[in-house]
Amino acid sequence: MSGGDSAEFSGGPGAVCIVGAGPAGLAQARACKAAGIAFEVFERHNGPGGIWDIENPGTPMYETAHFISSKTLSGFVDFAMPADYPDYPSHRQVLAYLKDFARAHGLTRHIAFGTAVERAEPDTGVGWQVRLSSGETRRFRALVCASGMTWHPALPGYPGAFTGELRHSVTYRGPEEFRGKRVLVVGGGNSGCDIACDAAGHAEAAWLSLRRGYHFIPKHIFGVPADVFGASGPPLPLALQQRVFQALLRLLTGDLRRLGLPKPDHRLFESHPILNSLVLHHLSHGDLTAKPDVKELRGGTVVFQDGSEAEVDLIICATGYDWVIPYVDRGHFDWEGSRLKSYLSAFTRRDDLFTLGFLNTNAGVYGDFDRLAHMVTQFLLDQARDPARAARFRQKIDGPRPDLGGGIRFVGSPRHASYLHHPAFQRYVETLRKEMGWPALEAGAFEALRAAAATGGGGADGEAAAAGKAA
Repeated sequence: MSGGDSAEFSGGPGAVCIVGAGPAGLAQARACKAAGIAFEVFERHNGPGGIWDIENPGTPMYETAHFISSKTLSGFVDFAMPADYPDYPSHRQVLAYLKDFARAHGLTRHIAFGTAVERAEPDTGVGWQVRLSSGETRRFRALVCASGMTWHPALPGYPGAFTGELRHSVTYRGPEEFRGKRVLVVGGGNSGCDIACDAAGHAEAAWLSLRRGYHFIPKHIFGVPADVFGASGPPLPLALQQRVFQALLRLLTGDLRRLGLPKPDHRLFESHPILNSLVLHHLSHGDLTAKPDVKELRGGTVVFQDGSEAEVDLIICATGYDWVIPYVDRGHFDWEGSRLKSYLSAFTRRDDLFTLGFLNTNAGVYGDFDRLAHMVTQFLLDQARDPARAARFRQKIDGPRPDLGGGIRFVGSPRHASYLHHPAFQRYVETLRKEMGWPALEAGAFEALRAAAATGGGGADGEAAAAGKAA
């Protein structure tokens, strides 16, 4: 099951262990294969895709879920989403895309499905002892934790007691659950707004509870996906961007206080964007009612911070997730609350331990997963082939953290503790790549890998030839 044949990472104890076959794990697998680094992927579920497979136990996916970034700007490097996909693909289309990605690059046969990593402990010196759910313990040269950040729901605590049903949105699957019920959705993130819209169309009554005001960005601006529209203009200073786009939003949506929503307590871009074209529609038609934060629960009554009350049957808490890597001791990572503080979200205090996919930013991230996975492979190769360059990169990891906020003062919430401004992040990563002298990721970078997978299934000889061309 190992990929590539680099002498330094030639399988067995020299291979890289990748935990998780979701988008981040697949990006790392492709990067390792292209660089000639042996690897094995362990996925506890029965197929690739991670959270995007609605059949996976514990996934936060629901039937009406779609990408919140457009297909145009959301794909992996050198592997665009299909042209016939809609602007905002459904969860089933995203899953099909991820499966196609794995097949096209010959990754599927390198993944042990139905096999969880139960525990990983540092070995003597360099490397990891990895205990699998099969009962087997294996040694690996390096460990990449790509197991995802939305598997451990965070539930709020409220004074009082509730006699109805209260559960986290991770348990929600579809709008039929709301028939005949009076539903309160707590949380103003993208999932919370989606679920509130489902409730508006199917529940007997529906409310959306928000702790603060938000900027609601329509999914299309002048007929163009919002992220494509935002990326299409000339580069502007941040302060000017905020003024221009806030003025545009006011023109498009008006004063949201008329719909019962609180005025935002922050400027545009200072919190994760809420991309939703329907929530304002439902609020303006009376199918959904906005409420402030919950103050107290009294039997079947919910009391809000403004003193108003609602009789509720079901509370859905779309209140986010804690980041947990349960198979590695927490002390091996740097944390701020429940958020990782790894360098560039990926590099830890150890040269053989990486975190991929634990990234919060205001744009599509699959291309960023690719760039970070590429950096991980280059760093691993440098440790064996160019120790001096590896030492220079280690100084970067151990040095002061770069400001990747792009001058934005993000709101003080747990979600934003490690938030990155996408343009600032991309600029920094590209500058760093050039400084380190690492090869660029460009169109066609993985063409040889796909050709090898398509002809003969990417056998050992084909993989080696593809890796030589891609590295």
